[in-house]
Amino acid sequence: MSAENEPTPTPEVAALLAKMPPPRDQRSNMRLVRVLFYLPGFMALLLVKVGEPAGFGITVELLMLSSVAAIVGGFFLGSFTPGKRGADASSKVGLWAGQIVLEMLGLVPFLMAVPPLFHELATSTVLKSTPTVQPNFLGASELIPAAALIPFMVYLLAGFSTIWYLIPRSAMYTLCVFIVGTVLGGYVANRNGWFEAELIIGCVAVVILSLFTVVAVMKIKAMQEELDAAIDAAPKSATAESPAS
Repeated sequence: MSAENEPTPTPEVAALLAKMPPPRDQRSNMRLVRVLFYLPGFMALLLVKVGEPAGFGITVELLMLSSVAAIVGGFFLGSFTPGKRGADASSKVGLWAGQIVLEMLGLVPFLMAVPPLFHELATSTVLKSTPTVQPNFLGASELIPAAALIPFMVYLLAGFSTIWYLIPRSAMYTLCVFIVGTVLGGYVANRNGWFEAELIIGCVAVVILSLFTVVAVMKIKAMQEELDAAIDAAPKSATAESPAS
C-alpha cells in the first residue's frame, strides 16, 4: 500500500506511535547473538582451563553471563513475528526486548570483564613459558580495551538504543555513568587485588542490570499493548499499523 493510501491515525494513536522505537533488523541482531555467545563463552572456557581463578576474579562469571544472556536474547528475537495473524503484543516487541537483553546483560558484562582479563593475561605467571616474572610496564594502557565504552556511550546517548525510548534523559545519563563506573571500578579492584570489592561491584552491577532489563522489557510490552488498544478503539478508517508490525 502506498503512503498516500494509508489511513491517517487518530491523534491518540499518532502520539503512541511517536513514543515507540523504530523498526530494527532481525537478521543483524541474530548474527550478534552468535558473536556474543561464542566469543565470551570460549574466552571463559580458556580461562577455566588455565586455572588461575583468584587472579581473574569474577571475569569468568561475567563472560559466562554474557554468553548465556546471548541465548536468552536469541529467544526474544526469535519470538518476533511482525505482520502475522494472531501476533500479540509480546511477539510484536520481541526484537526490541531481545536488543535490551543483549545490551544490558550481554555487552555490559563483557565490557566489565575485558579490562581485568587483559591485566591478568599480561601479568599472569601461569601463562608464561618461563617462571621468571617480567616487570609490567603496561600501566594505564591496560585500559585500552575499555575504550569500547566510548562508542557504546555514544550508542546509548545518541538515541540508537531501544532504551532511549523507554526512560527519561536524566535516567539515561545515570545509566551511562553507572556502566562506566562499574567497568572502571571492577578493573581498579582487580588490579589492586581487592577481589572482595570486585565481587561486590560485579554482583551489584549484575543485579541492577537484571532488574533494569526486566522493567524495560515489561515497559516496552505495556507500550505495545496500549498502542494496540488505541488502534482497536479507533475508527477503522483512521487507524495505522504499529511500526513493529
